This record gives sequence, C-alpha cells and structure tokens, in this order.
Amino acid sequence: MKKIKTVNPELIGLIRDLKKQSQENQTDLWRCLSKHLSNSKRSRIAVNLSRLNRYTKEGETVVVPGKVLGAGNAKHPLTVAAFAFSERAKSKIQNAKGNCLSIRDLMKNNPSGKNVKILG
Repeated sequence: MKKIKTVNPELIGLIRDLKKQSQENQTDLWRCLSKHLSNSKRSRIAVNLSRLNRYTKEGETVVVPGKVLGAGNAKHPLTVAAFAFSERAKSKIQNAKGNCLSIRDLMKNNPSGKNVKILG
C-alpha cells in the first residue's frame, strides 16, 4: 500500500474517505483521486481555468485532484470539484454561472462518480 506523504489532517481525512467510498461503491474514480492526492505537495496537480475551458463542454462535471488557478477565463458554466481553489478562479467560475465544490461534496452528491471527468 502506498504511503501518504502529507501531514495535512484535512487531506489525510479526505484520502481515507475517498478510499472508503471507492470500496463501498466499487468505483475506480475515487480510488484514482486518492492516489493523485496522496502524492507529495510538489507533484500535486494545479490546473488553470484556460485548460478547464479548453477540455470541457457546457454543463460538465470535472474534478481536479489539486488546486484550480485563475489564469484564463471560464466561458461556459461548469461544475468543478477540487481540493483547493484560488479566489480568482472561484469568482470567475461563479461569474460564468458555474459551481465550485469540494471533492467531499461531490462524493456526497454523486457517490457512484458517474459522468465525472478527472482533469489534471
């Protein structure tokens, strides 16, 4: 089993919950997210809004196993779940009539993980 390389208690709890949800619902999405989040902080994923805009369509649900940054513009409404958001990214997503969620909230709303893209 892969050792968790973080000391952030919130992140450790999230990784544990993702693994538990993956086992309960037999869903590969949550297991994959837990592996990405258990990497060291240096190798954690950061995604700009320009990439989200480029690789998504209107109304899609996307999860980012890291942080969403505010470079670029959100030109269509999205539902984005991530571990962290910059203030600029959050305001730009909300101005485009999208939603910003935590990964834990997405897990509660969609336990099976259907119709969710991992971007990173």
